[in-house]
Amino acid sequence: MAVTFTDLQTEAGLKALEAFLSGKTYISGDQITKDDVKVYAAVLNKPSADLYPTACQWYESVASKLATSFPGTSVGVRVSTQAPSEEAAPIKEATKEAAPAAEDDDDLDLFADETEDEKKAAEARDQAKASTKKKESGKSSVLMDVKPWDDETDMKKLEEAVRSVELPGLLWGASKLVPVGYGIKKLTIMMTIVDDLVSVDTLIEERLTVEPINEYVQSCDIVAFNKI
Repeated sequence: MAVTFTDLQTEAGLKALEAFLSGKTYISGDQITKDDVKVYAAVLNKPSADLYPTACQWYESVASKLATSFPGTSVGVRVSTQAPSEEAAPIKEATKEAAPAAEDDDDLDLFADETEDEKKAAEARDQAKASTKKKESGKSSVLMDVKPWDDETDMKKLEEAVRSVELPGLLWGASKLVPVGYGIKKLTIMMTIVDDLVSVDTLIEERLTVEPINEYVQSCDIVAFNKI
């Protein structure tokens, strides 16, 4: 709501402001707005508490808000050294000098409730992002034994068959052949998995021990499973 007052240095102007503010905390209600900043800038001196108690209380409240936003400064205030009898400038002239403060109003911390809401919303988004990132980055290192059917199984082809399994979140690592007896060797192989994307049990049951890989693989055992 745009509100305009003129001749705020005269008795008539201050009486009009006093009457307008009756029953209000600020120009537009319970929250400080641009209108308060503009009118405040046009009132060169604090209204008399005896003559204009409501306007005086409003003036002090706006001054406190601006002092909080700009510690050590007087935002939108003109200090006059002219004689009281000299004609005061209209509100439009006063607000021209206060324009930088009013134009930058969007950057002022004048609306505490809105600022708190924005902070809470930002915190909620940050927490959601952090939670998602943490969840997606959970990984595990797995050591697995892959056993062939017998000593005639081609272990080279067995390893090629195992490594041919490609899944999002699955990375095969180092491997070696380990003798188990009677000329039979097993393949011990490392893999890194993203926990939310790869299930080791499903990998074994649905990929490594079914056709065509089960032509070489008789069974698989998990030797070690460690969170990274």
